[in-house]
Amino acid sequence: MSDHELTQAELFDVFSNARRRRAVQYLKQQGGSCDLAPLVEQVAAWENDTDTDDVTRTQRRRVYISLYQTHLPMLEDHGIVDWDPDDHAIELLPREDVFDPYLDQRLENDRQWDQIYVAMTGVGVLALALSWFSIGPLTATVAPAVALGLCLLVLVVSIVQHVSRRPDLELPFGLAS
Repeated sequence: MSDHELTQAELFDVFSNARRRRAVQYLKQQGGSCDLAPLVEQVAAWENDTDTDDVTRTQRRRVYISLYQTHLPMLEDHGIVDWDPDDHAIELLPREDVFDPYLDQRLENDRQWDQIYVAMTGVGVLALALSWFSIGPLTATVAPAVALGLCLLVLVVSIVQHVSRRPDLELPFGLAS
């Protein structure tokens, strides 16, 4: 285990590998400790974009071997985890504020913003088509107001998405994030 503070270069080196980032992220989600088996399951599921129930034996074994032989020993050498290979017990050491910026924040945030943007684009295209063909209430006089409303809606959704991904963001006018 390392006794010195990690430099930024060392942190970049340690967290340059997605599997190590995912392992630490999972440990954080589990309250700082877990056994190797559930860690392997979850990392394999994230890597293969599937549920833990659908992870194959080959996928699991590939993740297990690399975590056991390479990634967990490296995390332990840098003082990020305490890893007992005999008991398969892993504990995150209390330094998480130092390496939080290097982790995949999207793993803990499962919002599907792309689907929201696609739906809003579809509504905009439909509104444009209706106004273009003067069908329904969207005539040439109402279409600019609808377009402005849709633009403002996209702006609001974009701001909400931006703020939700940055919980430490300071908002103006004393607004809470």
